[in-house]
Amino acid sequence: MLKRTPRSTDIVRLSNFVFVILLFSLCLFSISALMPATALAQPKAPHPLKQDESCLVCHGQAGMTSASGKSISIDPSRHAASVHGDLACNDCHSGIKDFPHPEKVAKVQCATCHSDEVSHVSGSIHGALGDVACQSCHGDAHEVTAAAQTAPTKCAQCHADEVKEFRTSIHGQAAAAGDPDAPNCVSCHGPVHQLQISSDATSSVAKKNLPDTCAACHSNPQFLSRHNIPFAHPVELYKQSVHGRAVVDGNGAAASCSDCHGSHGIFPPKDSRSKTNHWNIPATCGQCHSDIAKTYGESVHGEAMKAGVSGAPVCSDCHGEHLILGPKEQGSLVNAGRVSMATCAHCHNDERLALRYNLPSDRVPSFADSYHGLAMRAGSQSVANCASCHGVHNIFRSSDARSTVNAANLPKTCGTCHTGAGDHFVIGPVHVQTARGPAHPVVTWIRWTYWVLIPLTLGFMVTHNLLDFLAKLIRRQPRHESGGQVSRMNRNFRIAHAGVILSFPTLVFTGFALKYPEAWWARPLLLWEGHFAFRGLVHRSAAIVLIAFTVYHVIHLSINRRDRLFLKAMLPTPKDATHLVQVFAYNLGLTKAEPHFAKFNYAEKVEYWAFMWGTLVMTLSGFLLWFNNFTLRYFPKWVTDVATAIHYYEALLATFSILLWHFYMVIFDPLVYPMDTAWINGKVPADHYRHSRPEYLRALERAHLVEGLTQPAEDEEKAVAVSVGDGTSD
Repeated sequence: MLKRTPRSTDIVRLSNFVFVILLFSLCLFSISALMPATALAQPKAPHPLKQDESCLVCHGQAGMTSASGKSISIDPSRHAASVHGDLACNDCHSGIKDFPHPEKVAKVQCATCHSDEVSHVSGSIHGALGDVACQSCHGDAHEVTAAAQTAPTKCAQCHADEVKEFRTSIHGQAAAAGDPDAPNCVSCHGPVHQLQISSDATSSVAKKNLPDTCAACHSNPQFLSRHNIPFAHPVELYKQSVHGRAVVDGNGAAASCSDCHGSHGIFPPKDSRSKTNHWNIPATCGQCHSDIAKTYGESVHGEAMKAGVSGAPVCSDCHGEHLILGPKEQGSLVNAGRVSMATCAHCHNDERLALRYNLPSDRVPSFADSYHGLAMRAGSQSVANCASCHGVHNIFRSSDARSTVNAANLPKTCGTCHTGAGDHFVIGPVHVQTARGPAHPVVTWIRWTYWVLIPLTLGFMVTHNLLDFLAKLIRRQPRHESGGQVSRMNRNFRIAHAGVILSFPTLVFTGFALKYPEAWWARPLLLWEGHFAFRGLVHRSAAIVLIAFTVYHVIHLSINRRDRLFLKAMLPTPKDATHLVQVFAYNLGLTKAEPHFAKFNYAEKVEYWAFMWGTLVMTLSGFLLWFNNFTLRYFPKWVTDVATAIHYYEALLATFSILLWHFYMVIFDPLVYPMDTAWINGKVPADHYRHSRPEYLRALERAHLVEGLTQPAEDEEKAVAVSVGDGTSD
């Protein structure tokens, strides 16, 4: 082992000592670097100026007073620390030249340096303070603090309650947290020397000017973004509202920002102290609308709100927040044309709320599907909406005797529009959907009947015509154009048919425009609905035309013997069923024998009698709906529901029957394409009958009823018999 010598031991000790010294120095350096400058050096107390020392010999003494007892003592350190600390005594007291100075010294005028400020103060609300106006806010002239430190501390000397509210508000809390965007007194009330009372038109917090004052922050996109404020354009929306416009028009009672949000004690909506907190809104709106607030408080919505139901609607849920418009304005959430779907449906068509509060889920869909709802969706402003029946602010449960929809009150409520409604029968359920939902047993039975009938009927038509079309294409034969023509429709039939051509498409278009008002093809027709019921006028006019021409058809059949023979030819016979089976067999290739028909085949008979039956059904159901006051007076409410269901389903069936059945027979049938022209000139080519009605065609030829053949006099009666009422003479 190596033995350590005394010299080596000293060297080790010295190196250890040097290391400790260096480490200690490094620690001191690190600590000093991390310490703020204020901790390393205490600020020097301000000292009075050298030239003021002679003045302070007397005035620096505590308790010094004038002959009148007024304090003329100056605290040198406070004066030196004030904003006037860099001014010498003679800068303000310039009239003093010698010592001792005169016993009476001219009062210093602040206007000497601050002329603009003094001139403004005299015209402000603080000008009422007179000579002490400056001192009231800035304090002793020798101890004036910086302007930034004046508000709100100095303001609190006179406005203690307001400042106290401000400090607890969201604005005051932001200021206390050091937010550079936080407003202070001057931010809202304007330049401190130009403050005006809020009732003054020039005040920045006057009703008319307050929105612009608030807009300095709340219409600033950068400000809203920095503070994550989700309300976009609140001031701009307010200015468009009924309140904003009223304020601009000089209505001093109209609400401005501070009326709803508060003045100094403004809190975020989630704060229970906020005037715009969900639970406080009725009281806030009630400041102006006291009677309405009282009525609302007694309603089912008000009771739910007072019970703490979070989903209970308050004023702003129905009327909006900043963009509150009058009920008659188109954009208003409570406008007659919008209240049901835009406002009431917001809650009553919400599946989650319906499940949470056990609300009926069919109310909005059933209203939208009713005549009232359909007309409203089309743009009508006069048709009944939710508020028309349930009330506006006085909405109660239907079981409540005060409710306008209580069973005992329904006749009066419905009678407002439908005179005599419920006089003879209980009105019964109102919210009934045409196609689904709870309904009277008769309505349900009609639904099921048509749900079965329509698919079967249309399916049969498509199958029948498609097979016939394909079979004729496959067996296609060159047309035999002989040029001969046969009379098919005389003048009476053509007149009746013309009436149907004019009225039926119009009825279809205007009828389905009511059922599907949002469809692109319906919108042009509904442009006038907000002013008058143009669609309804056209629809009912077309109905009258259809009925009139149908009646004309019945009359000419009754009084004209030859025309009456038409009915005989149109009567169904067992042979028609046989022909139907034969057509299917022939078109499917099961037989080569082509069926032959008389003047009218089964397809034409089915169409004619279906049209007559459909016209009767549509007329009866349509009149029940058109003259609804009569219906509601003398029949139960479910009769109207029955008429609605029948009218809708029958319209569907009739429309598709024309498209699929009639149009095929007169247009798309390969044997008649491009069109059967009988409806124009009453005649059809004789060649159309050559394959399907050869016996009938030969009978016409023998009777000389094919155009171009000479008809002997002795064959005239035979011709009439063969024609069986097809109206060969006009």
